[in-house]
Amino acid sequence: MTTFRVWAPRAGAVEVEVDGVRHALRADENGWWQTVLEATGPGSDYAYSLDGGPLRPDPRSAWQPQGVHGPSRVVDHAAFAWTDLHWRGIPLAGSVLYEMHVGTFTPEGTFDAALERLDHLADLGISAVELLPCNAFAGRWGWGYDGVGWYAVHDPYGGPDGLKRFVDACHARGIGVVMDVVHNHLGPAGNYLSEFGPYLTEAHTTPWGPAVNLDRPGSDEVRRYVLDNALMWLRDYHLDGLRLDAVHALVDERATHLLEEMSTEVEALGAQLRKPLFLIAESDVNDPRTVMSREGGGKGLDAQWADDVHHALHATLTGETAGYYSDFRGVPQVAKVLREVFLHDGTWSSFRERTHGRPVPPTVSGSRFVVYLQDHDQVGNRAIGERISATLSPGLLAVGTALVLTSPYTPMLWMGEEWAARTPWQFFSDHDGDLGEAVRTGRRAEFARHGWATEEIPDPQAESTLRASTLDWTELDREQHASHLAWTRDLITLRRERLELSDGRRDRVRVTHDEGSWIVVRRGAVVVVCNLGRDRQTVPVPGRPLAALLSSEPGFVYADGQVELEGESVLIVELA
Repeated sequence: MTTFRVWAPRAGAVEVEVDGVRHALRADENGWWQTVLEATGPGSDYAYSLDGGPLRPDPRSAWQPQGVHGPSRVVDHAAFAWTDLHWRGIPLAGSVLYEMHVGTFTPEGTFDAALERLDHLADLGISAVELLPCNAFAGRWGWGYDGVGWYAVHDPYGGPDGLKRFVDACHARGIGVVMDVVHNHLGPAGNYLSEFGPYLTEAHTTPWGPAVNLDRPGSDEVRRYVLDNALMWLRDYHLDGLRLDAVHALVDERATHLLEEMSTEVEALGAQLRKPLFLIAESDVNDPRTVMSREGGGKGLDAQWADDVHHALHATLTGETAGYYSDFRGVPQVAKVLREVFLHDGTWSSFRERTHGRPVPPTVSGSRFVVYLQDHDQVGNRAIGERISATLSPGLLAVGTALVLTSPYTPMLWMGEEWAARTPWQFFSDHDGDLGEAVRTGRRAEFARHGWATEEIPDPQAESTLRASTLDWTELDREQHASHLAWTRDLITLRRERLELSDGRRDRVRVTHDEGSWIVVRRGAVVVVCNLGRDRQTVPVPGRPLAALLSSEPGFVYADGQVELEGESVLIVELA
């Protein structure tokens, strides 16, 4: 027996076709249509017809085995045999995250193949995997940010049970799972929501077109659709947290913002499940109120990505100053973001041609900000998708890795970064017909305006682009990659062993530097000494070094008040 229920407030008649047979639904006064069918259950395929129109998948479908245009399939979430019943979750504070795209983490591109590599992550010391979107999107492969089946797990990855097996296996190894969800827009193929109801509104616009309707007529049910989706991932798939994509594009003029409402409901679910659940926002407005408490006038989210830290490290280590990097290059800029989170905290942004951001109060813990030397956006949105390891020397790469993993923030690695992977991560999609051609020509035209030749831009529609972006695990057999993997592992171990390094209190961070060749970060008795210049030099150190904890180069000399070390290297010492 299965209850079929769908919200379609503007429809005059709704039918559900189950295994080839159509059945009429009855409406209530709120626009919900429903029927109960005895001879159906898990595994039954179904789709809805509105006013005699074409069959459409269920907006709340849990599984689309024939893709986003095909029928939905009934799923019984209670049927899965979980083994993580004693899993009590992980706190975000003190964690090290690992961003993963399931489709390119392994050659197979599935949850089951990915879970075979989880021992590697456990040995590395990863606290939680952060998955790029895994809900249903058009085509066999893509980044996942053009999803249209918000409740369904992408079938080529392994469908609902594939995700559950992956989460269960992670929890068995003491690793949490966070998933990226996109509630700010829908993809261009397979988006049938507007046929069912006022899910979108042209009263607000986003970079992707009409905004999700959070505050206009009919928005009560749309908000419920978003909130139920967040709760579903956490409850039915045992996820430990969600990363909310581009929350600045969630246009909501109500007195209680959707994010505040979501943080309240997720907190309540965590209390019921007796484990911590957390929400991490992506936001480009540099507003600390995103992560400040609801009682204090904030939205109450647990953390947000801090792009300014990435930008300062990237621009300073690589020398790039184009586009939004223009304000960020320089050791003083790195010093500021390591203390204050945002470079633009009410300061002039030359990229935006206006002032931007506001300061983070000293009492807001650094653990509420996720930082990284690389992420999927900062690699994949480059013209040819090259990683920073293709640009930096091994020495400067070691410096950048150390500054992230010893920061007062919550660090995140992009998959393969731990061994300085050289495989690119490019933009790829699998769209049909005119849409596929539009993506191909649009991508190439975008970078042609910046001086790139058309033939240099990877074809996003070619399977070869997907394959080129897939991690090459044989790199681990090569000395230079094994060496960087050991460095990353040692840094994570040190972070866990030393209370000073997992402490999110930013007022205890001390940073000294010169204008361009060195920076010293003190975290209690632990001091991170970085030589960014090419030549060996002497760097002043506050206090008397007691012991060397970790070094990227063996040829260092330390004495009272100073450390002499090779160019492009880092030394971590303990003070007496």
